Amino acid sequence: MNLLPLGILGCIALLAVIILSMPVGFALTLVGAVGFAIAVHNPGIAAHLLVSVFYENFTKYDLSIIPLFILMGQVSYHSGISRRLFDAANCWLGRLPGGLGLATIGAAAAFGAVYGSGPASAATMTAVAMPEMRRHKFNIDFGAGIIAAGGSLGIMVPPSVVFIVYAIMTELSPATLFIAGIIPSLMVTILFGLYIFLICRKRPELAPLGRSFTWRERFRSLTGITETLILFTAVMGGMFTGWFTPTEAAAVGAGGSILIAMIQKKLPIKVLWQSLMETVRTSCMVLIIVAGALVFGRFLAVTNLPTYLASGLADLPVPSWVTMAIILFFYMVSGCFVDALALVLLTIPIFYPIVLTLGYDPVWFGIMVVMLVQMGVITPPVGVNVYVVSGIERTIPMQNIFRHALPFAGLLVIACIIMMLFPDIALALPRALGR
Repeated sequence: MNLLPLGILGCIALLAVIILSMPVGFALTLVGAVGFAIAVHNPGIAAHLLVSVFYENFTKYDLSIIPLFILMGQVSYHSGISRRLFDAANCWLGRLPGGLGLATIGAAAAFGAVYGSGPASAATMTAVAMPEMRRHKFNIDFGAGIIAAGGSLGIMVPPSVVFIVYAIMTELSPATLFIAGIIPSLMVTILFGLYIFLICRKRPELAPLGRSFTWRERFRSLTGITETLILFTAVMGGMFTGWFTPTEAAAVGAGGSILIAMIQKKLPIKVLWQSLMETVRTSCMVLIIVAGALVFGRFLAVTNLPTYLASGLADLPVPSWVTMAIILFFYMVSGCFVDALALVLLTIPIFYPIVLTLGYDPVWFGIMVVMLVQMGVITPPVGVNVYVVSGIERTIPMQNIFRHALPFAGLLVIACIIMMLFPDIALALPRALGR
């Protein structure tokens, strides 16, 4: 029996229920379970699939990396690390053209190294940077666009939850993806900063120069980033050297963030409880989405839809790079409508076999996918980072934030083109470390 029409119908039904605002995890589970029951003509087997997938997902040791990294980010956030990162960046960059914007991008990238969430980074940077921008007569619309774009770096800078989920779906090492993501994330951060510098140098009225700092103040500000450097070095350095596994690295990061906050006396019981509750809430959301994607993936596998699409795209009478460009263009467009994590979970079972068939490196492909879905948080109609900034700063029209954030999406396209032309940007570091 040909089940391809059922697979296509399932994909359409999934998009329909997501558009109707059903949570992504529940939508994946519902459509996947019902479709699997229809495909095998046995609701009992579908029910057993649900139980087994969810039990294995929530008891799998490897997946404990997700709540541990989330806990590290929550404790770091609630202990005030973002404020100290911004102050340090502002001391060193504030006197340059667009200095406050450069400080926001730098602080957002550093904060992403311990938090890993785009919307959370945008919310944090809005609370930290916007008052300084207002005080220094920075163009507020432009500043809001910078904050939204800077928050998107939380998706790209390792350790990132999207990297972890991609590694789980493809059975790659999260450590390898983290290592591969370092140079591309630095490249994107530099591109963002270069754009701000050049446009503010051309139009200085957008961003008046900040106050000057003495060298003593600058070096003293570096104490504010000590904990970030300690955590990042401990987590990434431990994985680089093979001292511990990615899951153990996540535990070191979570434990280290708690220890640092306790030493600094910035972790009262109320803050610790809030961090734990946010960790539980976010972890459950992510794990339910992962489990739902696995259920939906089993349904697609039964219908042979991924195999059919893979063979069809691989057999196109065009060079392999054209096929890859089509796949990447799909991610670029779809990321504007679908949440980054959900998009990765939905599409990797379909496109990953094609990537392997075409002979492309799966680590490079993972970096490209994350970079492209990063665009979705600053582009309409989803643009969750823009909604976050607009929700906090209600006096700024949302369309103005989108207008100033869209050039950064263009910079991400440029970064993707560079990555396609020079894949060693992502692969050189893992190869040098024998990954």
